[in-house]
Amino acid sequence: MKIIAFVGMPASGKSEASRIAAEMGVPVIIMGDVIRKEVLKRGLEPTDSNTGKVATDLRKSEGMDAVARRCVSRIRETGAELVVVDGIRGIAEVKYFRKEFGEGFLLISIHAPLETRFERVQKRGRSDDMNSIEGLQKRDERELGWGMGEAIEASNVKIENNCTLETFREYVISVLKNYSGEDSGEDSEEHNAE
Repeated sequence: MKIIAFVGMPASGKSEASRIAAEMGVPVIIMGDVIRKEVLKRGLEPTDSNTGKVATDLRKSEGMDAVARRCVSRIRETGAELVVVDGIRGIAEVKYFRKEFGEGFLLISIHAPLETRFERVQKRGRSDDMNSIEGLQKRDERELGWGMGEAIEASNVKIENNCTLETFREYVISVLKNYSGEDSGEDSEEHNAE
């Protein structure tokens, strides 16, 4: 079993990369769904504040790898050769997945400038999104506190997402095909589409 996981700051392009994988027929496990499910289970509104509090609480009470541990059974249940995991938030999750899946685990970091990410947040309109650039910066700080920066540094492949959606799609498809064995091209460590 091969696992490709996406890591990156909020609105960097992880969900879009996962959507591309799903269009290619690759099962996608969204780590944020674990948090959103827990928010609803606790009878809370799915706001950014509540989602952040529940995510922090889970990590405090069950360990920094709590969300990753909850995802492993869902990953295995797919029975697929290749599974995409969307939304690594910290180095503890990376370590847990690497322990579980060994050489079959590939971590891809997706990077985009703050202003670009905020424009995307405004367009996507999710209930747990921020409504100001300061709100996005605050969320960045919260996620960096979970070890996000270390997780990004631990990535095997880096994609700079400061390009058109079409160019980004091409890079994601290329990486997915390369890793799944569909493409015989050489493995590239960095994709930059400026």
